[in-house]
Amino acid sequence: MTAALHAKLEALTIVPPDHPLVGRVTPPGSKSITNRALLLAALAKGTSHLTGALKSRDTQLMARALEQMGITVEEPDATSFVVTSDGTFKAPTEALMLGNAGTATRFLTAAVSLVRGRVVIDGDEAMRKRPIEPLLVALRSLGIDAASETGCPPVVINGTGTFGSGRVEIDGGLSSQYVSALLMAAPFGQGPIEVALTGKDLDARGYVNLTLAAMRAFGADVTQVDEMTWRVQPTGYRATDFHIEPDASAATYLWAAEALTGGRIDLGVPMDAFTQPDAEAAKLIRMFPRMPAVIDGSQMQDAVPTLAVLAAFNETPVRFVGIANLRVKECDRISALSTELNRIRPGLAREEGDDLVVNSDPALAGQVLPTSIETYEDHRIAMSFALAALRIGGISILDPACVGKTYPGYWDALRSLGVETIDS
Repeated sequence: MTAALHAKLEALTIVPPDHPLVGRVTPPGSKSITNRALLLAALAKGTSHLTGALKSRDTQLMARALEQMGITVEEPDATSFVVTSDGTFKAPTEALMLGNAGTATRFLTAAVSLVRGRVVIDGDEAMRKRPIEPLLVALRSLGIDAASETGCPPVVINGTGTFGSGRVEIDGGLSSQYVSALLMAAPFGQGPIEVALTGKDLDARGYVNLTLAAMRAFGADVTQVDEMTWRVQPTGYRATDFHIEPDASAATYLWAAEALTGGRIDLGVPMDAFTQPDAEAAKLIRMFPRMPAVIDGSQMQDAVPTLAVLAAFNETPVRFVGIANLRVKECDRISALSTELNRIRPGLAREEGDDLVVNSDPALAGQVLPTSIETYEDHRIAMSFALAALRIGGISILDPACVGKTYPGYWDALRSLGVETIDS
């Protein structure tokens, strides 16, 4: 990145605390569950009250897109949405602009098939590089007119008000969000719809389980035919009151901060109470500084940046496998993690194919290594490298506001624990 562009970016320097981090922090609501619940409430006839919700850039983009299609979305307080719908989407007059919100983009690409008319789904420059063609192929197999010139957004859907019927196959290896998108729209088929996985397995099955649980809460009738197939009945959805649990991905930063500083941070929720797949990272964080030599990140992908930065202080090197899909997230996270760890100290990490190897060095703790961390407009890169700054002096996080995508209060949470930050 050029020096001129760097000059435009705000930076936040973190002063390593000289004490364990002790206190209580309430993580925000789950982004994954909030965006699922917003969509399902919008497809349900009546009024749904969503509590414990996340208010962030990604969820606000979903809410605004729903409003463009005639849904009423009210926000009575900082953690609630009230969604009122007649159970249908109206054709929007303008494109649905979804920034770099992957969940909103994938979920709505399937759901807007229920609009009678033309819908354009678009995003920012980064989203226009994120693949969506496998989902479009699946939609076309159901008779839905879905097209993209590049295989990435913008996407054009010419909806007919129904989701077809029969069997749809999707390779979930690139993104579980494709599978969730099909499942959530399937109750509006003309008959039962079977959603079947092709390929060896699903990249993050736990997220599909989140989808199924939310669908059932809103009245869907879904049965699992076998390990790779679900049958969805054409029931539509019914409005309901739905509580959203705290975000497990956000919790990983706080668990890691606790481990790095020998602290005790009360999240108000036990580690084992989360249903989201990223909560599995808690078991590995508990092992620090003796994390295993190989970590399979396939089922907890959003936790990998947290674990990778924590691994820099581990007693022995750590290889992360099963993480190829991190290359098509908000940025190429494998490359970003390797590049920024090596920016702190050359040789600290390397890429081997789609694996990431972190060459752990406990002696990093207590050193002063002035480093400006490039965040690539990726909230998870910013939040994870803030962890390194808890033990290494001189680290600045560029574009710190990018955490607003999922955790707008992240820097305030660290300050509440006694971490000093300096704007620069």
